[in-house]
Amino acid sequence: VQLQASGGGLVQAGGSLRLSCTASKRTGSNNGMGWFRQAPGKEREFVAGVSWSGASTPYPDSVKGRFTISRDRAKNTVYLQMSSLKPEDTAVYYCALSRTSYASADYSQYNYWGQGTLVTVSS
Repeated sequence: VQLQASGGGLVQAGGSLRLSCTASKRTGSNNGMGWFRQAPGKEREFVAGVSWSGASTPYPDSVKGRFTISRDRAKNTVYLQMSSLKPEDTAVYYCALSRTSYASADYSQYNYWGQGTLVTVSS
């Protein structure tokens, strides 16, 4: 399984970006997926998840109301719509495939990772 993340870039504070993550083959249809981020010198942080059904989409308080995750199983793709971006959102963003049908905030519950896409938010 390969996960290809894209959509990162440079954006001004208050702006929006949409990240995409496409799986290499029709897989993960029964698995949750998540987005994490890691800023320089900081630990990897969970930012959004979506269960296999799409019914559960957990977010941490730091992004709740600003980020929206969705998935299109027909396209094997998960999206992360990010709005009202802040400089503290600057990080490398990673998508990941969960070992289960749920999307946990615990990164150890994910066994496949994309290569990361850099998001830079300028003030």
